[in-house]
Amino acid sequence: MARQQKASPTAVAYARSLLELATEQRTPEPTGQELAGIQQILRDQPAFRQYLADPSITSGERRAALDRIFRGNVSQLVLNFLGVVNDHDRLGLLSQIIDAYEDLLDEQLGKVEVDVYVAQKLPADQLEQVRQRVSAALKKDAIVHQYVDDSVIGGLILRVGDKLIDASARSQLRALREKLMIAPVSETI
Repeated sequence: MARQQKASPTAVAYARSLLELATEQRTPEPTGQELAGIQQILRDQPAFRQYLADPSITSGERRAALDRIFRGNVSQLVLNFLGVVNDHDRLGLLSQIIDAYEDLLDEQLGKVEVDVYVAQKLPADQLEQVRQRVSAALKKDAIVHQYVDDSVIGGLILRVGDKLIDASARSQLRALREKLMIAPVSETI
């Protein structure tokens, strides 16, 4: 699913630096997969997320914990990166940094996240047609996430980043109603 929360400029700066290093080492996608695993841990273990952001825990204690948990489970690049983020007291931003990394990697790979809202779940072939049309229109590889929304009468609504494209029947009916309301009444007698 496309992320709703926008990452802070600090998180984006850290993510960009990591992506540059991973690209130099020719490991941007494997690094992204490792980060996705860490992101899952942060989501599944709120106590761990709080521990990382707790200012009463020293940087040294956190670094030792990160080393125990992640050494041998992630690449040296990711382990070193976690250490740098810890040394700068930015582990509270780790989730945002990971989201920003994923966004930057998708951009680098020419991918774009697209949310599609429909009245009823589309069959796989129709969803693929939507993906192909959006990909062609944006000249990027669309990664489509489908959501069923009862308020969509027919058609669909697309969300690409912060842009909304409303091609729903409700939107078209509203536009027709507005045209009818402002259309001059012709006098025919």
